[in-house]
Amino acid sequence: MGGNGKQRWKLPFYHRSNSPSPKHTKTQLPTEFLCPISGNLMFDPVVIPSGQSFDRLSIKVCRDLGFSPVLHDGSTPDFSTIIPNLAIKTTILTWCSDHGAQDPAPPDYASIEKIVRSKIKHQGTSRLSSPPDIRVSERELLKAVAENPPVLFSHAVTEIGLFCSSSSSSDESVIVTASSPHTPLPLATRPACFSNSGSSSSSIDTESEVLDPKPQSSSSEEHELFIKLKKSDIFEQETGLISLRKITRTKAEARGSLCSPRLLSTLRSLITSRYSVVKINAIASLVNLSLEKSNKVVIVRSGVVPLLIDALRSGSSEAQEHAAGALFSLALEDENKMAIGVLGALQPLLHSLKSDSERTRHDSALALYHLSLVQSNRVKLVKLGAVSTLLSKVKMGDSARRVLLILCNLAASTEGKSAMLDANAVAILVGMLRESELVSKTTRENCVAALFALSHGSLRFKGLAKEARAMELLREVEEKGKWKREGVKGPKRKRKGFCR
Repeated sequence: MGGNGKQRWKLPFYHRSNSPSPKHTKTQLPTEFLCPISGNLMFDPVVIPSGQSFDRLSIKVCRDLGFSPVLHDGSTPDFSTIIPNLAIKTTILTWCSDHGAQDPAPPDYASIEKIVRSKIKHQGTSRLSSPPDIRVSERELLKAVAENPPVLFSHAVTEIGLFCSSSSSSDESVIVTASSPHTPLPLATRPACFSNSGSSSSSIDTESEVLDPKPQSSSSEEHELFIKLKKSDIFEQETGLISLRKITRTKAEARGSLCSPRLLSTLRSLITSRYSVVKINAIASLVNLSLEKSNKVVIVRSGVVPLLIDALRSGSSEAQEHAAGALFSLALEDENKMAIGVLGALQPLLHSLKSDSERTRHDSALALYHLSLVQSNRVKLVKLGAVSTLLSKVKMGDSARRVLLILCNLAASTEGKSAMLDANAVAILVGMLRESELVSKTTRENCVAALFALSHGSLRFKGLAKEARAMELLREVEEKGKWKREGVKGPKRKRKGFCR
């Protein structure tokens, strides 16, 4: 990208438009700086649930005209939720300054409207009117799901199974090989378990909504649940959510059919309910739905991630547990990792490492582990000051084995390695190894893994390791057989129901 070689800003979510900015040429501008709709340099970039960025005015014009563009990859963006993308905005301004280019100018509504109308004509339909019983964003979501876009599942080994332990006493560990020091450390583990579906009854008068007629393609079970969840009576909503939660907990085969666009849309509204029992059961049901691999991308694209982040920040303790579990489950899918990071989940997950709930700390740590497999999220975590926070957790011994997994991933990046060396990580990790009687075998193994990641290609590490007398200690660890270079066995867990 450009002449400065900063490759880390090449995000896969962005697409080049056919129309370059009038101030620049295509050969000059990085593709991710261009709005996919207008083709111009983005002045006020915002990100949508799928992780793609657009200029805010372009989205506004599309909304005003009731138009949903089809992008170059054939996808149709969901404009129901937008969040300012400050990272790309800062990058654009920095790039312009470094290359002597003019900063992006505020777009003109009339010119953007002209571009959008030409796209409407090109696509052969104006879509200026929509049915009275469904919003544009919901209609396009239905269309996108009906088209069954391809989904990649390259991390199937880390997928959540039907069973896992109800306690957090299991040991997570990593495998490091000398032949692939830059490869993110693999991990096969599951979220903490919780299967309480508490119930309480209350009522509230809300605006009644007209229920859609039963679609021919939906199952009777899905339709009955939809009817209950759309009721204005809180007791009916609660009853429907408890039923949905129970079904998705006990019937794995039902999770696919129950992850319909209209049920996801209804769950989105219920997650924001001021009634705690409704919010908790809605998020728990979402966790259970996310256990199905094919549901993960659909759930993120439905726009629930910002709501889960809000629940993690300010929800009740139980809601925070389920929100952390949902983010962890969704982060297992490669296609979701960057979108979840862009939508702002990293900072709340870091803060949740200090939660009083062991389940929240457990799932937040493992969510951060999977999110930090992506380079862009590693950079964001370093900028958020994650290294000092994580090292302080390690020194306190709190969730050390899981926190070390995140540090291993950060050490695989140039930014993370530099921040860890600046924060005296070598001395801290060597100090933990010296306390062999006070830490678990898995924690010691993960300490060695982190040291190994820091050592690769770093002359600075050699000096710090020598100062901390790490060589003698590592020889001692090797002689005692406490570290096997070829790796360790995966986590051992009691067989107990996982679902919530």
